[in-house]
This record gives sequence, C-alpha cells and structure tokens, in this order.
Amino acid sequence: MDGRMKLIVTLEPGEDGYIVAECPAIPGCVSQGKTREEAMANIREAIVGCLEVRAAQHLPLTVETQEIEVALAA
Repeated sequence: MDGRMKLIVTLEPGEDGYIVAECPAIPGCVSQGKTREEAMANIREAIVGCLEVRAAQHLPLTVETQEIEVALAA
C-alpha cells in the first residue's frame, strides 16, 4: 500500500494504568502504551498491520464513521 490516510484514534486510560488506543474506523484495531506517545506509536503500527490484513482478505479497509451532535441535559 502506498499513500496516506488520516484516521481518528481514541485514547483512554485502561484499568491497568496503560493508555488504550483504538481506531474506530477499523474493527478490532486496538493497542496500548505506558504513555500517550507510546500508545500513539503502537496504534500507528497496529493500523498499518490491520490495513494490510484487510487488504489481503479483500475487505473494505475501513468502516464508515460519522460525527454526530447531541444535546446534553442541563
């Protein structure tokens, strides 16, 4: 694969003190790290691996994600 993609990544604290990183556009693409920087490096690596596997299996590289606005109760 060549070229670049921009993907959204979520970061949240895990129960074990690690930071969990996930790419919602790629089902099952999750990684973690001790620091934010490590989590971001690890999820980049995981994304590349997941995209390669999905391409080899002739699956869509990503699933659709959308942004939605909701009203919060005051």
